[in-house]
Amino acid sequence: MLENMRISIQGIWSHKMRSFLTMLGIIIGIASIIAIVSTIKGTSEQIKEDLIGSGNNTVTISLYSGDSGYDPMFGMTDGGKPPLLTKEQKEEVMDMEHVENATFFHTSTYSSIYYQNTALQGGTVYGIDENYLDTCGYMVRSGRGFIQKDYDNLNKVALIDSNAAENLFSGEDPLGKTIEVGDDPFTVVGIVQQGDSYQPNISSLDEYYSYYQTVVGTVMIPSKCWPIAFQFDEPENVVIKADSTDNMSSAGNDAAKILNQGIEEDSKFKYKADDVMEKVKDMQQLSESTNQQLLWIASISLLVGGIGVMNIMLVSVTERTSEIGLKKAIGARKKVILYQFLTEASMLTSIGGVIGVILGIVLSKVVSEISGAPTAISIPAIIGSVLFSTLIGVIFGLLPSVKAANLNPIDALRSE
Repeated sequence: MLENMRISIQGIWSHKMRSFLTMLGIIIGIASIIAIVSTIKGTSEQIKEDLIGSGNNTVTISLYSGDSGYDPMFGMTDGGKPPLLTKEQKEEVMDMEHVENATFFHTSTYSSIYYQNTALQGGTVYGIDENYLDTCGYMVRSGRGFIQKDYDNLNKVALIDSNAAENLFSGEDPLGKTIEVGDDPFTVVGIVQQGDSYQPNISSLDEYYSYYQTVVGTVMIPSKCWPIAFQFDEPENVVIKADSTDNMSSAGNDAAKILNQGIEEDSKFKYKADDVMEKVKDMQQLSESTNQQLLWIASISLLVGGIGVMNIMLVSVTERTSEIGLKKAIGARKKVILYQFLTEASMLTSIGGVIGVILGIVLSKVVSEISGAPTAISIPAIIGSVLFSTLIGVIFGLLPSVKAANLNPIDALRSE
């Protein structure tokens, strides 16, 4: 085998220009495939990051009334009483496998929020527990967060985000100021900000409205103070933080099952997890199906390259007929001749495959720089491309190799 490889490399090197032109179809095909696969993988990762965030792994589980999310503003008048979560259910969710953290919170978008004569129109009020900031990726930018005494003593304190601070206070320092939530005064003790990786992706009208509310501003009060401001119990929504992106869907669905315990089967109320991974898979499949067509087109170059290899190997057999006859005359068997030409064909396409891989990586980087499209190099695609190019050499080199192996030694020695 090593001797065959040495002879093959010598033959390729002695006809450098011819060999390069023969490999050109393989090089172009492999380079195109590597560039396209890198773009597909990069786009898929970008889709996942846009929809999920870079490593936040959070899943929202909301109460639904029928097919739509439960709206406490209108839900209280339709004769149905929404379920309230028990302490045992919360503890069971917190102890779930693959759940790093969980938070249970109230929310309202219909509250009146005022600072003196300035109203925060369209803002959102959250009644949060001790885990909310950490689970949802909030950091205290100034002031302080809620402490245990705020919950134990029902302290009427509030956190606001930077948007609420700007819209309510217009550059004035909010810390220590009193705002009204409903008809109750709350003292602002801190300003919070959400990390970039937790910023939402807008893919529907509902998500736009949710995002719009956060742009207007968010006010947070301790969950124990919720009945003070709103005078009635409301169902809680849940956000869990999974230990990995792959476990988001299963953890969200399992948590929803726990929250639905005690709710009758025929009830219109159900907790449902927002299956972000399904959105990711749908968008990735759409992107990949489009790019699969490009892969088939690029594969045509490999077919053309394979035909070129077969053509040049047939020429090589014709040129080396006397050499083949001489080898057979001194005792070389058919399989020796067959393996020699198969090795030369596979070496020719393998070298083309390696060059194509290098060119494909460079091409993907250039495309990324010019168009801004994300790319990610796929190691399996690189290995598969080199092996596939070798396979092309074996397949298209088989006919010339068989022809060489079947030559009659007497006729071969007579040829010029």
